[in-house]
Amino acid sequence: MHIEDIREFCLSLSFVTEEMPFGPDTLVFKVGGKIFLLVGLDQMDSVRFNVKCDPEYAIELREQYEQTVLPGYHMNKKHWNTVYCNRELSDYKLKELIADSYDLVFKSLPKSIKDSLV
Repeated sequence: MHIEDIREFCLSLSFVTEEMPFGPDTLVFKVGGKIFLLVGLDQMDSVRFNVKCDPEYAIELREQYEQTVLPGYHMNKKHWNTVYCNRELSDYKLKELIADSYDLVFKSLPKSIKDSLV
């Protein structure tokens, strides 16, 4: 999976916006104004992204895929994972982790914001 694939998948989800609030090297995807994925655009050797994750599931993933899923780089390590592409996980599983992050963030939005999106 490449950055273009990540971008295309994120934008296929409902109500997603893409921004660069941290400068020209970090692409951020949000739903309802809340971040669900960050990816660096300056990656040369291996593509990785940060996604939100249920804390218990985050630990499980880190234990099961030690070379691929790590505590979130520059993020709250309880709720965020850094996931490397093209290692142990299939593209299908990578998309599943992205969708899970999107769902977690969407479900946490206040009702008024959800209503304004739908």
